[in-house]
Amino acid sequence: MNAKKLFEWGRRYVTLPLVGVVCFVVYMWFFNDENSVMTRMEYQNNIDDLNAEISSNNDSLEYYHRLNASLETNRDDIERIVREHYHMKRDNEDVYVFE
Repeated sequence: MNAKKLFEWGRRYVTLPLVGVVCFVVYMWFFNDENSVMTRMEYQNNIDDLNAEISSNNDSLEYYHRLNASLETNRDDIERIVREHYHMKRDNEDVYVFE
């Protein structure tokens, strides 16, 4: 009995122009090239990834700005960086590098 009422309701309210309009709207939302929902979601994911990369790069930039300011004022930091990264040594020292 329930299926019969559903079929009658469908025959009454679901018409060919309505089906055409619904199909057109679904096509425009999901399958159209630039304005589809899928494309917009992909673009938003790319934007989110790029914003995360920008944030990471800004953090690195801030670190290097602080390091540069420290190297301009503190001679001990300059010596530490040179000795660690370039394996430089004083005349009376032996340097062993472990990797």
